[in-house]
Amino acid sequence: MKNKNPIVFVMGVSGSGKSTIGKLLASKLNLEFYDGDDYHPEANVKKMADGIPLNDHDRQGWLERLNLLAIENKDNGAIIACSALKTKYRVILQNGLEKKLVFVYLKGTFEEIMTRLEQRKNHFMPPELLQSQFNTLEVPSDAITVSIMQTPEEIVSEILSEI
Repeated sequence: MKNKNPIVFVMGVSGSGKSTIGKLLASKLNLEFYDGDDYHPEANVKKMADGIPLNDHDRQGWLERLNLLAIENKDNGAIIACSALKTKYRVILQNGLEKKLVFVYLKGTFEEIMTRLEQRKNHFMPPELLQSQFNTLEVPSDAITVSIMQTPEEIVSEILSEI
């Protein structure tokens, strides 16, 4: 492993498997796992639950909270699941962490992810907002990119070979 105790942001649109992969990766690396969704303010959760996409302003405070979480864990490392859809969002997340930070992008097609979302229960983001996430997504050029069409174990193995 090139990076001892990294801060890894597992990113992608909703339904790409960020939490599943993040938890498995954290277990393999013996690092703490944090689900970025748990850090959304209630207003953001309500807005998404009502079928309204978040905008840059809605995400600003949330991203800053996740950056502080990452900074708090920079010595021990952590895995954080977070959509991080735009380049400028990833800049906020990496503030003060440039050398310790790794982004993992879970890549899937609209159809692949919609199938997952339609099967997911009890999540505040409805499948109807998926298109807005794809519209917002700026695919990272500097991330470890893995296809969601592999098994979780294959995805984690691929990520571990790159970290």
